[in-house]
Amino acid sequence: MPRFKCIISYDGAGFFGYQVQARGRTVQGELERVLTEIHKGKRTRVTASGRTDARVHAVGQVIHFDTDYSIPAERWPVVLNQKLPDDIVVMNVEEADPDFHARFQTSGKEYRYVIDRGEFPTPFRRHYAVHHPVTIDLALMREAARHFVGEHDFTSFSVAKSAVVDRVRTIEYFDIIEQGSEWIFIVKGNGFLYNMVRIMVGTLLEVGSGKYTPADIPEMLKAKNRSAAGKTAPPHGLYLWKVEYGERGKGKVSEEIVE
Repeated sequence: MPRFKCIISYDGAGFFGYQVQARGRTVQGELERVLTEIHKGKRTRVTASGRTDARVHAVGQVIHFDTDYSIPAERWPVVLNQKLPDDIVVMNVEEADPDFHARFQTSGKEYRYVIDRGEFPTPFRRHYAVHHPVTIDLALMREAARHFVGEHDFTSFSVAKSAVVDRVRTIEYFDIIEQGSEWIFIVKGNGFLYNMVRIMVGTLLEVGSGKYTPADIPEMLKAKNRSAAGKTAPPHGLYLWKVEYGERGKGKVSEEIVE
């Protein structure tokens, strides 16, 4: 049975997260509803590279599904987008190897987090950027972000109540760029724990405001205690930007929501 790999984008504002749940609208629920309709009632499941939390967005989420329909890969985006709601778009579809797995074969991910630095919040960005107009030192945040790069135990930067035992992850790149009135935090790594990006961003914002110093980051990492790090930034500024696939088993996979 052919397996198809899809790159999808979605606006997380109207979802209770990616994964199907008992109540609330989800990205997976919408995808499986449409695929099941296309397959004339036959339940068709999708598997994603990871689960995003409520209000978190995706530009380059990756999913796979199996089908016995002989629809060519280039036609699937048209077929799916005609039936999907406007806040989910299938950007690309290609036929994958039968053993391809969207989740277990990830080798890395890129996340971006958007801060609106304007004096007043704009209503058009209220679901897509976090308004943070207070005085803050960008240079200090950039200096602090460099301490996250490398292989570390990120226990202090994940939720305290977690079943994950191995919390060692490798961050390959972390920087903050200015784009108009917005600051964009860009982080790339081989895997992420639940709320890890949001806690790192929240902590960096507190470094920029003077509550912490860049030198505090290594001490937070060593503490391996959630209470040692800063606040968790809100979900709506976070974007799953890109998922990479390379050497099998290179990435770190968790049973939890990883964003």
